[in-house]
Amino acid sequence: MSIPVLILSGFLGSGKTTLLLELLAEARSRGLKPGILMNELGKMDVDGEIIGGASQVSVAKLLDGCVCCSKKSELSASLQELLSQKPDVLFVELTGVANPEEVVDALTEPALLGRVLLKQIVTVLDAEYTLEYNSIFSSDKDLVRTLRRQMEVADLILVNKTDLVDAHILQKIEKTVRKHNPLAPLLYTQRSKLDLDILLRGIEPIPEGTAPARQPFRVVKGMASGARMKEPEASEHAAHRHQASFSRIRTFTLQPPADYAISPAKLEQFLGQWGNRLLRAKGYLAQPGHAARRLLQFAGKRVTYSSSTYQGEPYLVLIGMDLDESELLMEWEELLPGTELPTGRKR
Repeated sequence: MSIPVLILSGFLGSGKTTLLLELLAEARSRGLKPGILMNELGKMDVDGEIIGGASQVSVAKLLDGCVCCSKKSELSASLQELLSQKPDVLFVELTGVANPEEVVDALTEPALLGRVLLKQIVTVLDAEYTLEYNSIFSSDKDLVRTLRRQMEVADLILVNKTDLVDAHILQKIEKTVRKHNPLAPLLYTQRSKLDLDILLRGIEPIPEGTAPARQPFRVVKGMASGARMKEPEASEHAAHRHQASFSRIRTFTLQPPADYAISPAKLEQFLGQWGNRLLRAKGYLAQPGHAARRLLQFAGKRVTYSSSTYQGEPYLVLIGMDLDESELLMEWEELLPGTELPTGRKR
């Protein structure tokens, strides 16, 4: 039998990792052995640490790039590595600026053909910011196109963080979603919670000793539905295949001294000064009054902190558009006097 694959898509900070944690807990309760592939833009593996620490399962990681672009050649090899561990189901969490179609393409490569079955593409939307994406990213047409494709190819769309907006906004979001995808079920969630039987129904543990049978690749729903089968002209299609799914988003990794405890007030002031240019921040930092590293998550201009078991060197990953590196490092210097910078300079 082919191994079912669930692809989790959606923009930065929408709630994909939270959904993945929910799926892993439910998979355990059903006796399923999952395989996990995670893709992150930054060089440091924040989400992988969260998943690995919470689930004690093997995680394949593609760091410092997007599966649509620089990591595309590694995608098939990572999936084959996971299949060698004989999972019952594969979860693929994409970076927030990835086009799910690229993963679907990888599933049809000869080394994977017949060994995997695309079950569903789930796209998670941030209710607070979905309506603003077109204006925020109006100058980055590649990114806008990717965000639309995340909606268009989805089998299921979750409008997450509904507790942060009113009913009028939700009505506008539904209208926007239906413009791009009139067929996929649309669910409204908080903290990515939903009836997970919708995603895991029909997936059973594979008995020990069962040899996987190669089956013809097919898409269960999603991209096989008529509304999402619109193919561009051949020349246009080829051009899109060679375009990045984003053009001006960059990541920066900042590392304070191991013993430097950063106050939340100073850190939030540092994060807030970049406005819409800072799209996401996450990492593990020392904070006053806490012996262990704290996990910081910044998304949609909201900062949250939580406990962690991470014991490595502290770091903070920033993901932004049109951020000036020299300005960023200068402000980081001001925040942490004496900090060694990536360039080797010291204040």
